[in-house]
Formats: sequence, structure tokens, C-alpha cells
Amino acid sequence: MPEGLNSDLNLNVGAPPRVRPQMGEWGPLNVPPTRKKRRMRWWTILVLVLVTAAVVGYGYWIYTIIR
Repeated sequence: MPEGLNSDLNLNVGAPPRVRPQMGEWGPLNVPPTRKKRRMRWWTILVLVLVTAAVVGYGYWIYTIIR
């Protein structure tokens, strides 16, 4: 069978044991839920926008002082 067409659902085959998730009765343990991941994604975007605005604002302020 070609390499990319198998239906093996074990995604931990090549991973070392120390990085494999612990398996519970219904799936992996200590995995953040989708809602938390979505919230953290928005927080990251917000922080990046604020940092970018701060850097641009500081650069503009320095530009007006030098000019």
C-alpha cells in the first residue's frame, strides 16, 4: 500500500514516549478544549496588534522629535 493512503489512526507511532499524550478512557488527557484554544488565539492576535501599535506609535513619536 502507498505511504499516504493508510488508515492507521495512531498518530503517535513515530513520537518518543515522553511526548505522547496520556490516554484516558475516551481520549487524551490534559488537552485544552477547542473553546480555550479559540480564546487564546484571539488573545494572541490582540496582543500582537497592541504591540505593533505601540512600536509604530513610539516610532512616530521619535520621528516627530527628530524632525
